[in-house]
Amino acid sequence: MQQLPYQLSEQLTEQLEQAVNEFRKLDDSPIRIITHLDADGLSSAAILAKAFQGEKKKFAISAVKQLDENKIREFARENYKTIFFIDLGSGYLNLIEETLSKKKIFILDHHIPDKKSAREDIIHINPHLFESKEDALNLSGSGVVYLFAKKLNSKNKALAHISLIGTIGDLHDLKGPTQEIIDDSVASGEIEITTGLRMFGTQTKPIINILRYSTDPYIPGVTGSEQGTLAFLKEVGIESQKNGKPIRIIDLEEEQKKKLVTGIILKRMGSEKDPEDILGTIYLLKKEPEGSPTKDIKEFATLLNACGRLEKASIGIATCMGSETAKSKALQVLQDYKQELISTMNWFHQNKENPISVMERGGLVLINAEDKIKDTMIGTLASILANSNIYPESTILISMAQTIDEKTKISIRIVNGKNSKKKDVREIIGSILKKIGEGISGGHSSASGALIPQEKEKAFISAALEMFK
Repeated sequence: MQQLPYQLSEQLTEQLEQAVNEFRKLDDSPIRIITHLDADGLSSAAILAKAFQGEKKKFAISAVKQLDENKIREFARENYKTIFFIDLGSGYLNLIEETLSKKKIFILDHHIPDKKSAREDIIHINPHLFESKEDALNLSGSGVVYLFAKKLNSKNKALAHISLIGTIGDLHDLKGPTQEIIDDSVASGEIEITTGLRMFGTQTKPIINILRYSTDPYIPGVTGSEQGTLAFLKEVGIESQKNGKPIRIIDLEEEQKKKLVTGIILKRMGSEKDPEDILGTIYLLKKEPEGSPTKDIKEFATLLNACGRLEKASIGIATCMGSETAKSKALQVLQDYKQELISTMNWFHQNKENPISVMERGGLVLINAEDKIKDTMIGTLASILANSNIYPESTILISMAQTIDEKTKISIRIVNGKNSKKKDVREIIGSILKKIGEGISGGHSSASGALIPQEKEKAFISAALEMFK
């Protein structure tokens, strides 16, 4: 029996139509676009920019780490009559309503709203405002922006693959409303879907590194061991190098790939997880060259994150929009990002036993990097640790780093696993901020963040340790 196409909730569909109708009423004055600097935010900006170009609208884009009162006041002083907040804004409705009273506001977001807007002139599209849990759980920011663009003009279906990059980069399940985006991506000829090893870096990384550092899936006797990895490759009859060059998974013959998969499955026999969960759906961009970081959508999302984290958001957005010049620059940014990531991880491992920098208390690990790590990298550190096997399942990870404007950026994650207890980290960070009486927070139940004044660091740490005492 053929599966029927997924239907968006009637309320969300009506709100998208209303947003398009309000957009049609705008005059020809330039539009301000404010987006988040991660892969979801940058792909959202690329979709909206392409859609606005199709409508002959002028616009200016800024990518921000987080909204706060100072930034919103800056936007209030600008001459733009219309502002689009994309992949952010829902958690700052009070500030937006009070500070931007003379502006026409559109918010296209998927983060949990702090309230419903009291202003009728604010167009707020967010799946959390409606009854469908499926829409709320599975639509990313770029998904919401894509649905708006598609409703604006059916020609924008050609942008579906950009939304898929943001959705995968934001770690959303690819089901429900996202299936519509996948179908549009395939129909436009932009992506191809295959089944293969669901390991990151199959297009670009040496096979020895992929296996050695694989934590999801974990490969007994291989993960974490260079010697074990080399022994395993020899066992399955695969070389790690050819003509002095490292071999990647995409370089393998089909028969070799089958041997690799079989070997990993056999190694995982008896593990808690299904040994065959190493296989998964792979989304590839048809027009991108083999072996490029822009071929596999997961790797493309990492490239966008690199651009955002290293304050090169415009390069990431232009790369999504198809600029070859920008893509060349983005690949260099990716190399710089890898070096920054190495420095970040080196700092952590050098300070792991330092009780001032890394505090461990009853299910909590609190990392205080102060000014030793870029604040844009602290969330990445928390995510890497949450997906590694360094800490037990259900451990809460809170990482902190100072910004140049005397604030402290905070990221919170949970170590997931088969037996993880469900915890809403957004509620946890909110409870800590309530105790110290300052700071703003946002995010999702599994990944959240906050911004506090630097002078509140000690109070925040004390409140967090007390909560997990």
